[in-house]
Amino acid sequence: MKGDQIVLGHYRDRPAAALLRDGQLDDLLIDAADDAPRPGAVYRAVCDRPVKGQGGIFVKLGNGLTGFLRGARGRSPGQAVLVQVSGHSEDGKAVPVTDRVLFRSRYCIVTPDAPGVNIARSIREDEERDRIEEIAREAVPPERGETGVILRSACESAPPEEIEDDLRRTWDLAMAVMSDTGAGAEHLLDGPDAHQVAWSEWSDVTSVVNDWDIVSDQLDVLRSSRVVVGPTTLFVERTRALVAVDVNMSDTSPAAGTKANFAAARALPRQLRLRGLGGQIVLDLAPMPKKDRKPWEAALRGALKGDPVETSLIGWTPLGHYELTRKRVRRPLEELL
Repeated sequence: MKGDQIVLGHYRDRPAAALLRDGQLDDLLIDAADDAPRPGAVYRAVCDRPVKGQGGIFVKLGNGLTGFLRGARGRSPGQAVLVQVSGHSEDGKAVPVTDRVLFRSRYCIVTPDAPGVNIARSIREDEERDRIEEIAREAVPPERGETGVILRSACESAPPEEIEDDLRRTWDLAMAVMSDTGAGAEHLLDGPDAHQVAWSEWSDVTSVVNDWDIVSDQLDVLRSSRVVVGPTTLFVERTRALVAVDVNMSDTSPAAGTKANFAAARALPRQLRLRGLGGQIVLDLAPMPKKDRKPWEAALRGALKGDPVETSLIGWTPLGHYELTRKRVRRPLEELL
């Protein structure tokens, strides 16, 4: 199967979406079975207990939920603050939230406290940028105050009525939430489900099918920690503290270690993305000369360029392991399955 395709369906009666590139599973979204808040959910939170030395504060979200807000200087206990869920929490830990609330849709992002109309840099032609900006200025009120709009790359060549309708709905939703004047902790807006995220984030793909059986076999493969990439085998294993990736090779030639590590670098972002893994990640690489370390890092950095999850490369340890950190924006796949 050539080309890109979005597959929508349900996994155990829960919304699920998959992105296929030339028939290979490239990204995967499955809603959790519990009632944990999804990323993007908005709450009126109440500040509770500051954490000294970390610049953060625990906040009450209502219904017994606790969130953790970083960069909360100036916040005091009892103060109400609008927050948005920024990722998934581990069992027993607070829900990560941010006070930089954004309203994201397929064609736009409404940005409270960041005024202006901005267009994605990937849209380069002046004529197209002018067309999109004109649509935006028609769709949103001229008096926008401190609220701005970012027009996403999906706007390029999109029908004007679709952009305008999407922008109006997103703007009205943002205004309704931001006008909240309540005092107690309360859930104000649900986060998007798997189908909604797929529609918003995979906007460059227009082929959509509703046949989950297409991805069932590839989903079963992800239940194993073992990943085979040619002569290279990776074991991607999640522990309580970190994610460990062990790189092995079947070839015993002198250059085999370097080849195995480069293959692992190219495969790693996709494997972490499909498995929903984040946090601290430690790579136990195959033997490789030190002179090959910088080219290998460049290969890993290049592989991560197209990945939507924020990842930071930390560096080498005295034992020769390589460390990186990855934002926890999804639930681990093993929990979802």
